[in-house]
Amino acid sequence: MRRRPLLRAQNAEVYYSDAAIVTADDATIAELKRIAAQNPRRRSRLCTHPDPSAGLHEMLIVHHRDAYVRPHKHFGKPESFHLIEGTARVVIFEDDGRIRDVLDMAPYGAGKLCYYRMPDEVFHTILITSEWLVFHETTAGPFDPARTAFPDWAPDGSDEAGVKGYIERVGALAAALKTDGRRDRRP
Repeated sequence: MRRRPLLRAQNAEVYYSDAAIVTADDATIAELKRIAAQNPRRRSRLCTHPDPSAGLHEMLIVHHRDAYVRPHKHFGKPESFHLIEGTARVVIFEDDGRIRDVLDMAPYGAGKLCYYRMPDEVFHTILITSEWLVFHETTAGPFDPARTAFPDWAPDGSDEAGVKGYIERVGALAAALKTDGRRDRRP
């Protein structure tokens, strides 16, 4: 008999499982969506590693289309991203905010990218183009907020109108980049 993991809240968005073998099924994803729908940032995650001090972090992450993923980069932490459900554009930036590349993402079989591995120290964000985005992310631990940097050229998320305008500008520039290939675009 297979059991769904019992979720233990670390905060309103972050959950852990105490199971020795962590599993996830449709009901687990549905629960993560329910949790995301009820919190202000419209996101949730199931950490499948035992705790924040673990050397390897693997997470099932759920974001609603209204979730803002502030552009950021990591120090000493490459990350891999495997899309499970939904669609998104991952926007990669130069350090000055110009868009370097755009990765159109969809689950396997949709004819788009379903996976990436990104080295550390690369600014990136996710523009969600479906109602829900579900992905598996792997990165190095332990968790240390000082290992993530946010640029001054992107809003911090406290001004809803500023975030909305920024996302619209980045989305339009990302779409233009996919169309005409110009990489000298700054939001």
